[in-house]
Amino acid sequence: MVPLMSRNVRRVPKSARRSSPRPVTSATETRTPQRNTPMVPSHPLPSGSSRGTILVLTGLNAGRLAGVDHQGLVVGRAGDVDLVLDDPAVSHRHVRIAIDANDAFYIEDLDSTNGTFVAGRRVMRTVLVPGDTIQLGPELKLRFSLSSETDESLQRRLYESSVRDPLTRTFNRAYFADRMMVEIAVASRAESEAALLMIDLDGLKQVNDRHGHLSGDRALSFVAASIARAIRMGDLLARYGGDEFVVLANRTSLAQALVLAERVRRAVAHLCFVAGGERVVVTVSVGVASLREIDVDAPPKEALLKLADDRLYAAKRAGRNRVHPVTAPTAA
Repeated sequence: MVPLMSRNVRRVPKSARRSSPRPVTSATETRTPQRNTPMVPSHPLPSGSSRGTILVLTGLNAGRLAGVDHQGLVVGRAGDVDLVLDDPAVSHRHVRIAIDANDAFYIEDLDSTNGTFVAGRRVMRTVLVPGDTIQLGPELKLRFSLSSETDESLQRRLYESSVRDPLTRTFNRAYFADRMMVEIAVASRAESEAALLMIDLDGLKQVNDRHGHLSGDRALSFVAASIARAIRMGDLLARYGGDEFVVLANRTSLAQALVLAERVRRAVAHLCFVAGGERVVVTVSVGVASLREIDVDAPPKEALLKLADDRLYAAKRAGRNRVHPVTAPTAA
């Protein structure tokens, strides 16, 4: 345990003080030396319903809230941490926030590449007090607070409403657009693969005309739930338009994406619900495109969306309830 001292005497050498650090992108680059920041007495965990919370202030996950309990909260870019942040400058396991034996909150850098900053000072370990601003890397900022259960619940609902489609509970188009830019950048930098599925309901207009828009909304909700069950953990599902959904599949080749698309198509084709006393069956058409198919000189996001959309309409012209392209191209 680091000795307890006054918060006002916490100092870091001038060479380590950086308010806007540059991200390190190569293992061969020199990393800024880090020193332990002395631990100091902090406000203990209060009795009652209040608890520590971390609010994401900037970046793709702005507005997201996470609670801190005695198990601690690990923040980073890896899929198995407690608070996942989609920022390339954040390390896979960047920082841990927890409560010590004296019920004081503290933050500990987990040997991150681009550093952890509290109140503008680079730290390895230090206490947190309500209102502290935490910076991970050059740009991403968090805020530590003590919140009641009511405030925390409200903040979570506000965040969910900002990124989720209210009808289908899938991610909305704005959130998908931001995530797609990040995932494409990560895939390109790692020379990895990514694929996009553009999915459209066949005949939703007929359901609306015959049974009403409430039945059409039910059909959309059933289809969204069916797609969510068919895709894999880590795939991103969003509602793209009125009766269109998109799935972004990371580390996925065109051949793998076609298998995924066929699984989605079959799952929806087996759906059945009753509207106006009649049995209603819905199907989907799916267009699939891979990042590897995009010309290096083309804007990847727009080109990938266009290729998947073109193939979606090819599937519809071919008779609906199908995937296009039908088979993956033969490897050279």
